[in-house]
This record gives sequence, structure tokens and C-alpha cells, in this order.
Amino acid sequence: MARNGRSIKIKGTRAEREIAKLLGGKRIPLSGSAGELKGDLTVPGLGLGEVKRRKDSFKELYKWLEGRDFLALRADRKPWLVVLPAEKLKELMKLAGSC
Repeated sequence: MARNGRSIKIKGTRAEREIAKLLGGKRIPLSGSAGELKGDLTVPGLGLGEVKRRKDSFKELYKWLEGRDFLALRADRKPWLVVLPAEKLKELMKLAGSC
């Protein structure tokens, strides 16, 4: 089924709202198209963030993360990234007093 631009935008906006609510953050309206802030949301204690949601593109990440608390990954000559479930991040934020 082909997706038009409007339904893709709705899916992205829904994802931004969902994660902002979960982490106690705030969605940035019109992110990327206007204003100084280039991210999708801000989260106290974390800062500016970008939200990506795909049907199946992240399948491998979920597989690697299965049964583990976090996933560390890095491309050659790029900085390390750490991936963890949002609920685990929320726990850590509570412990740090940010949420």
C-alpha cells in the first residue's frame, strides 16, 4: 500500500508526541522546517532529540538488544552511540532526578 506524504507526517507527529509524553519532554512544532531548533523534541536532562519511526528498518537493532539492557554501536571514524529501551532511559532519568 502506497503512503502519501500526509499519512507519513501524521505517523511521525504521533511518534514525537508519544515519546515526548513518555519521557516528560516537549515536542517542537514544525521542527526542521522553521526556527532555530533542528530537533523534534526537548527532554529535561537530555536536551534536544530527533525521533525516527520506521515500519521494519530497525529490526536488527531490536534483535541485538534482545535480552540486554543497552546496545553500544559505532561506525568507523564516528562517535559511539548507545541504544536502550525508552522505559530503561526513564528509569535512569528518575534515578538522576531528571524526570
